Amino acid sequence: MPKSQLNEVLEYYQALPTRVQEQVLALLRDLTQTPPQGVPGRSLLPFAGSIPVADLETMSAAIEQGCEQVEPDAW
Repeated sequence: MPKSQLNEVLEYYQALPTRVQEQVLALLRDLTQTPPQGVPGRSLLPFAGSIPVADLETMSAAIEQGCEQVEPDAW
């Protein structure tokens, strides 16, 4: 990173409240960690079809009911 960018980042960081500085530092630490490794999709195939259809329909209904709704006062 060019020194000018590093200085700019440092200026912004120092202007933040201590609580927010701690959050930024925690985020930077998280970003530098090795990402978790997944599993191959084929290892999940034994689970295909294991959720009962009635449960899938209940989940679909809950998603449709609870999602895609705008709550203007929520923000």
